Amino acid sequence: MMNIAVPKETLSREKRVALIPDAIAPLKKIGLSVLVESGAGHGAYFEDADYEKAGAKIVPEAAKLLGEANVVLKVQRPTDPEIAMICEGAVLISFLYASGNPELLKRLAGRKITALAMELMPRISRAQSMDALSSQANIAGYKAVLIAASSLHRFFPMLMTAAGMVTAAKVLVLGAGVAGLQAIATARRLGAQVWGYDVRPAVKEQVESLGAKFLQFELSAKDLEDKGGYARELSEQDRVRQQQWLADQTKEFDVVITTALVPGRPAPRLITKETVARMRQGSVIVDLAAETGGNCELTKADEVVVAHGVTIHGPTDLPSAMAVHASQLYARNVSELVKSITKDGKLNLNFDDEVLAAACVTHEGQVRIGKS
Repeated sequence: MMNIAVPKETLSREKRVALIPDAIAPLKKIGLSVLVESGAGHGAYFEDADYEKAGAKIVPEAAKLLGEANVVLKVQRPTDPEIAMICEGAVLISFLYASGNPELLKRLAGRKITALAMELMPRISRAQSMDALSSQANIAGYKAVLIAASSLHRFFPMLMTAAGMVTAAKVLVLGAGVAGLQAIATARRLGAQVWGYDVRPAVKEQVESLGAKFLQFELSAKDLEDKGGYARELSEQDRVRQQQWLADQTKEFDVVITTALVPGRPAPRLITKETVARMRQGSVIVDLAAETGGNCELTKADEVVVAHGVTIHGPTDLPSAMAVHASQLYARNVSELVKSITKDGKLNLNFDDEVLAAACVTHEGQVRIGKS
């Protein structure tokens, strides 16, 4: 019987787990055995007893667990000691951020590990249930608004009180991908006045369908969406024009949430330090691109910066901060991927499969990223 192993996450502050107890039964039903390291689910409030009741075997140590694994499920990329423990020829499924980690790929290839990067799931209908970037971005967008609301020294909704009317906060969301759209929806539910902006005019309808207004800015480039649905990087001329235009827009808002990312590239710089200086004192920026350099020039990853009276948050672990539902959604993503690469309880790696071909970054000792 093929063993699916779920180790405890070792990255600091990571509370998610790759598989939750409710995901065990469907994997056992297709002939797979599930091994879980003791304490793996503790950060997301899933105890060893919950896994045992669901049919998993609890293994006390990572070395023994990984040494028996045919497939290893993780949230964050493995450390060097973990890679050394994984059996040669095993399959690893995890976020790997492969394009920015060539040394990690070399180490995985050196162990002949078949590594599947969850961030590389293709945006096709069949892979929607495996799209971990979207499932986790939904959580980040939601949590970003809660951070902003708790930092802002005013109400989000309009209120009628005996002492007079309180006007609603004005919120601007930059980037209308999954995280941005969730941020817009959440801010609207909290009663704020919300505007959205994206370089892709095609998302205007989605923004407006959530009850927000769309800020329109004409760029010289017309094809601003890649085949995966992500925004393309702007030309230098358009980048400067956009920064200048956004400087005029952001000064009117109480909250700015930035979510703009270009896959495989540093985060686009949308808000300069000069722009921050022009914003209202007491306003708040939540920068969801902090891990890749930040959309705001003053953002510092995992820190809260106050500049010119503006509070700037640079969180990099928002899905982990909501570990229960983040783990639940991620477990569904990886479970569906496991089902797609197994048949009759055995590995079935078919590289004619568009999903596997896109996600696989190392196989049989070779680095495959960029291949199809």
